[in-house]
Amino acid sequence: MSIAVFLPTRKGSQRVPNKNTRPFSGFLNGLLELKLKQLVKLKVDEIILSTNDEVSIEIAKKIIPAHSNLKLDIRPDYLASGTTNLSDLIAYVPTLTYCEHILWTHVTSPFVDADLYNLSIEKYENSLNQGFDSLISVTPFQNFLWSKEKNDIINRLGEKRWPQTQDLKELYEINSAIFLSHRSVYEKDGDRVGKKPYLFEMNKIQSLDIDWEDDFKIAEAVYEKLYK
Repeated sequence: MSIAVFLPTRKGSQRVPNKNTRPFSGFLNGLLELKLKQLVKLKVDEIILSTNDEVSIEIAKKIIPAHSNLKLDIRPDYLASGTTNLSDLIAYVPTLTYCEHILWTHVTSPFVDADLYNLSIEKYENSLNQGFDSLISVTPFQNFLWSKEKNDIINRLGEKRWPQTQDLKELYEINSAIFLSHRSVYEKDGDRVGKKPYLFEMNKIQSLDIDWEDDFKIAEAVYEKLYK
């Protein structure tokens, strides 16, 4: 089973300036350096860094010579802006590889390491034999959700006003760490996850996603506490 990893970064992050390449917990080239070091440990056919960021390009060029399966895609600016339609990027991805399966991941998931990626690939392979067509990483969520419109809790299962949290409807937050599917899902369905995805559960630490400045600070503190 041939697998390509798609890793997108772009320049011009507004919420967290230079979040991909600014120093992170001892990694001078930041989250991108950490993520590439995690990914090159995988037994996959290709790792494609797709970016329009000059700093990311220079970092990749220093690492590529030591890893034959690491490739650099200079992504067009129209596919790497804050207004890019995700559907356009999804359509672009399978043009970069001939691999059967595509694992889409992000630099902003620093706690998804090689072991976790390998486990997700193993679960994905098994899930295909069980009738699933893709895999998506999620974080179980079982806490009170309040709707402003309904002025009430919206994931209550029974009539009890304040049930115990374990009696609430279990939901799943998409943590954007791993999307894994056959290339045909991209080409025919225009999506990165199929119609029947296997839910790959991750804990709260593994699921930490850096989307805001506070997230960056929290992730760095956690990394230094657990991995230093």
